[in-house]
Amino acid sequence: MQKAQGTLYIISAPSGAGKTSLVKALLEQDAKVRVSVSHTTRAPRDGEVDGVAYNFVSLAEFDQVIDAGQFLEYAEVFTNKYGTSKLWVEEQLAAGIDVILEIDWQGAQQVREKMPNALSIFILPPSRAELERRLTGRGTDSAEIIAGRMSQAESEMSHFGEFDYLVINDQFGEALNQLQAIFTANRLKMGVQTAVQKSLLEDLL
Repeated sequence: MQKAQGTLYIISAPSGAGKTSLVKALLEQDAKVRVSVSHTTRAPRDGEVDGVAYNFVSLAEFDQVIDAGQFLEYAEVFTNKYGTSKLWVEEQLAAGIDVILEIDWQGAQQVREKMPNALSIFILPPSRAELERRLTGRGTDSAEIIAGRMSQAESEMSHFGEFDYLVINDQFGEALNQLQAIFTANRLKMGVQTAVQKSLLEDLL
């Protein structure tokens, strides 16, 4: 069988929607998918391994990559910078691997400009009450902090219409099946299948 070009997927969600858990579960059951490892200027935390959690670089190194135009997207968060390597993503896609970028809607806009063939997925919670329950967590945060998280989540959710697919994470197993279905269906598109099944099609026809 031939190898088809992989697909770049952008997955965004408000905090509390369960995006990280869904992506982790997808990776465990789908060997053809990888998550992009971001570059960051922040210091490693205990247990974080360079190249696994993040690619840890100096501010000067990060800025060199910006100047070379080698980031698909980048942002500054609380004085630290985070970015997605364009070269790494392109290498994975060329090898037939699907790549996931877990980024916010602003990063998604940057990526779409540079890679218009990327597919984007937005994950939402099943209700406002459930989102607030998830954000409340262990009950140790103040009402003010929770209100701030809800406000931030509402702002993020207002951009769901900019994405190609929408998954509601109510029942985790069902949401995971829906997420997997998007990846599976895209691999069955005619253009992809004619590349992957080239030998079979030649034999049949």
